Amino acid sequence: MGIITDIFLPLALSFIMFALGLGLNVSDFLRVFKQPKDFIIGFISQIIFLPLVAFILIKIWTISPELAIGVMLISAAPGGVTSNILTSFAKGDVALSISLTAIISLLSVITIPLVVIVSLNLLDLENLFKNISLMNMALNMFLIVTVPVIIGMLLRKFVTNVAIGFEPIAKKISVVLFVIVLIGAILSEKDNVISYFAQAGLITLVLNVIMMIIAFSLAHFVGTGIAQKKCIAIECGLQNGTLAIFVATSLFGGGIYLIPAATYSLIMFATSLIFVFFVRKI
Repeated sequence: MGIITDIFLPLALSFIMFALGLGLNVSDFLRVFKQPKDFIIGFISQIIFLPLVAFILIKIWTISPELAIGVMLISAAPGGVTSNILTSFAKGDVALSISLTAIISLLSVITIPLVVIVSLNLLDLENLFKNISLMNMALNMFLIVTVPVIIGMLLRKFVTNVAIGFEPIAKKISVVLFVIVLIGAILSEKDNVISYFAQAGLITLVLNVIMMIIAFSLAHFVGTGIAQKKCIAIECGLQNGTLAIFVATSLFGGGIYLIPAATYSLIMFATSLIFVFFVRKI
């Protein structure tokens, strides 16, 4: 599994982020100022409420510290590229979805290390904290997450026709890479996978469902449009599982730490498709 975790996983994640960058332009970032209320609700829901709900769950749930950290990792991950596709299926605000995915993905270089460090401290796991370099973590994520997005955006800017033509293909390749990473993560723990899934499956399902409900309700409470409510709920339900698996592997050597990301990644598509089915005609 060394080749998969040391070489294939970082390359797969880099390509997935590159595919995200191919679909972005400056207007996707400027849209934040045109739709500040919608963006802020989506941003707060994903950056603050998602990790907060995850932490509350791991405090009241009886799971191992390793699984608890894994749950926090998936809660800190940004939305995945597929969130934009499912937002489109749900007839939600795709432009808002793209902006949220792009900006939160770029900020994950800062937010994920912070969530990891704070979680380890609050869970009294300082012994793990001693082995983690916040600077190295941020630098590695910058190289694998931010740089590929920027390269994709530059291609979109200067080789527009090529980028636009390759983008649909790149997104399909990204889905295939994600599936390979997910299968690889599960197979790496094949001897314990049933036990781990039994321990982590329910808490990740509850996290996913509760967060989508909270995000949709919060958007409704502050008076966003129905298309924006759909978008925000889906963004908070679909996380970048590949990134969570990469962080779990690079920081903790994978193993049981990546199981919550794997279970969440399997669950989120089912719950999101059910959500899309019910809200599509609203």
